[in-house]
Amino acid sequence: MGALSGGSVIAILLVGALAGWLAGKLVEGSGFGLIGNIAIGIVGAFLARLILPAVGLGLAGGFFSAVIQATFGAVILLWLARLVRKA
Repeated sequence: MGALSGGSVIAILLVGALAGWLAGKLVEGSGFGLIGNIAIGIVGAFLARLILPAVGLGLAGGFFSAVIQATFGAVILLWLARLVRKA
């Protein structure tokens, strides 16, 4: 139950990579490379899972919904990173 199967790990990496890449395109000056994009996408997915329900937003399940949610979280994460870099 608690262990991730090989397929789910690949799905998480795929969603993270795609979301991180999309967020990198949406937020200027955020070149973190492939590994950085995957990490930002995965962290962004967790961030979105905390933020979206708190503001009353929820998306259906599925791959595309996961990418949209993770991208939203990754954009917020990149935006916060840019604020910290400027400070």
